[in-house]
Amino acid sequence: MKCLTISLLAIAFASAALAQQQTNPIPAGAGATAPSDGPNLSVARLGKDDLIGISVYDAPELTRTVRVDDDGNIRLPMVQQHIKAAGLLPVELENSITTALVDEHVLVSPVVTVSVVEYHSRPITVVGAVKNPTTFQATGNVTLLEAITRAGGLTENAGAEIEVGHLASSANGKSVDLTERIPVHSLMNEADPAANMKLEGGETIRVPQAGQVFVVGNVKHPGPFLITNDSESSVLKALAIAGGLDSFSSNTAYIYRIDDSSGRKNEIPIPIKKILSRKSPDVPIYGNDMLYVPSANGQRVSAKALGMVTGIGLGIAFLLVYAL
Repeated sequence: MKCLTISLLAIAFASAALAQQQTNPIPAGAGATAPSDGPNLSVARLGKDDLIGISVYDAPELTRTVRVDDDGNIRLPMVQQHIKAAGLLPVELENSITTALVDEHVLVSPVVTVSVVEYHSRPITVVGAVKNPTTFQATGNVTLLEAITRAGGLTENAGAEIEVGHLASSANGKSVDLTERIPVHSLMNEADPAANMKLEGGETIRVPQAGQVFVVGNVKHPGPFLITNDSESSVLKALAIAGGLDSFSSNTAYIYRIDDSSGRKNEIPIPIKKILSRKSPDVPIYGNDMLYVPSANGQRVSAKALGMVTGIGLGIAFLLVYAL
């Protein structure tokens, strides 16, 4: 009986010891206390104005949230040096903080954890012909298509290309502005992986509105019309949108176009009747072109009349059309 009592007491003491170990697990480092749970966003390199959480085991005076300053550094109490944070991953910043604490004899063997609370250094801005222009922070893997989706998608008058502007380093180390043009057709219709580029933050995505072609003169429905894909627009398509030629139209029409680089105004004669009868090839037409079809007697309307018909104003009409 005495031996049984001793055995039961031994089992009870062993169970109590096991329960104590499960309740108070051995800390990860000497004298460490468990860090508090906090927000930890997708891992990305840090930048200016980012808010980060720093947890140092068993050192509540060092555990805090700090913001990366304009120079890309952070400061900690009892640490004289500025600790560089910009351009580092959170795990790399953990090593830098650990080294600084040891070098300045603040702690012997610190255990440091860095988490990202808020990103402010990686904005992506989407403007132009989108339903809801927006700016958001790039966290995780962000693609061009996702950025367009966050802006509500493209509007009906979106142009044929999307412009993605971002900063890049040149050979001399200076930052230069670069703009990449992505065809909407490749991104939306063909789902081309090369068009759906990855965004790193700092990009400005601009979706220009579609160009307009102004069809005036002896057509059934003159006016401005949107061109959603400049490379596939032509005189025949413009005439189809305008309802075709009216009676007594001339055999020759004219495209008025301004050269973007020189500002020079050009008049391009078009054998419109031959194009319609398939005796002459179709002619491409581009955004902001004016297609003018004179009457059969060769009389042309004035710049003022064209400005009133197209709604583009007298000043622009004078640039596009030669005076009689």
